Amino acid sequence: AAMRSRAEVDATLQTAKLNPAELLPAVHCLSFGPQAGGGEGKNTYLLLCWFFFSSLVIRGEKDEHAVLCSKDKTYDMKIADTSNMLLFVPGCKTPEELNADPASCNIIHSQIAGFSNNYWELRRCRPKLKKLRKLLMEDPYEGPDSQKDQTSTFSKYTTEDLLSLVQASEEEILHQLQVIDACKIEGYWRILGFEYEMKLLNHVTQLIDSESWPLSKVPLCACLEELGSLEPREMIEHILLSYGRKYVDDAGEVFFEMREDKICRAIAEMLLQNAVKFNLSDFEEVWQQSVPEGMKTRLDQLKGLALVDKTSRPETILLLKVEDLPEDNQERFNSLFGIRQKWTEVDITPYIQDLCAEKQTVGALLTKYARSSMLNGVKVYNSRRPIS
Repeated sequence: AAMRSRAEVDATLQTAKLNPAELLPAVHCLSFGPQAGGGEGKNTYLLLCWFFFSSLVIRGEKDEHAVLCSKDKTYDMKIADTSNMLLFVPGCKTPEELNADPASCNIIHSQIAGFSNNYWELRRCRPKLKKLRKLLMEDPYEGPDSQKDQTSTFSKYTTEDLLSLVQASEEEILHQLQVIDACKIEGYWRILGFEYEMKLLNHVTQLIDSESWPLSKVPLCACLEELGSLEPREMIEHILLSYGRKYVDDAGEVFFEMREDKICRAIAEMLLQNAVKFNLSDFEEVWQQSVPEGMKTRLDQLKGLALVDKTSRPETILLLKVEDLPEDNQERFNSLFGIRQKWTEVDITPYIQDLCAEKQTVGALLTKYARSSMLNGVKVYNSRRPIS
């Protein structure tokens, strides 16, 4: 394209009925460069340029919808069309830069390197963390003497491996590893097999009972000394960290305050895992007898773990773990309504609470995915669509 002169620019402004006095003196004359192109490829190029100057990363395998992750947040990505063409102009100066540089008050000839009619729209979403547990559960750690662990052909995962496979930010992944009580063994993240975890917990609770320690003051050093001959010391400390709150007393000694609700919950899971349904009153009796002395069992300790059926006679309880349910909203509700046709809000809340997006309530989720009705004076929810 031919270079425009000042006279041509002024003539164009006059034709457009624009007053030059109301505009900045500098004029950008744009022309398309020989390599200029548009479409999604150029849009991606612009996005990659943005990543180069920021701590952002796209995560997702070939069969997954891509998400964008910052250090601590996860965003859904989708391409949105715009009627305003986006131009990529290298070295383009903003009005502020032009005002600050009097020498630039002239005609500036710039070449357009690329353009796009769409852009990436980002929307904050829940991190897709179910895959994290699934990966680690491929090969749970059964203890140092386990032959299975020594002959396993399953992959083991470092932090870097998980960052490349799980669609969540680094902070969200590291937090979830704490939530699921994962631990590092020889540089790899592992989840303890449930039987091995219960074996370790049983060692600790039996020692607490035999030593008559208060549950609020269990000494780390004594536990390691007494149990170190039975299990690796790092595993004893891990189980204390998983089921207790670590603190240091005035003398500098490390103690743990054992978490009653979590211990009672784990023992309930152990009792329920081999029964399809359990008579509720029988279960409550056996459960209370099975927990360490001084602990009190309560059904509200089992939210998201077990489901009570108050309509059956006698009342029953069954194992239903929220982490075993689908991660997708509609699939989660389909699964729940396949298990039980009608739910009260109290019963269903522990099984959908984790689906709530930022500032979203359980009530809003139920309004979208369920239909309400009254049953014997109680509001209940059923599926909006037929469940096969």
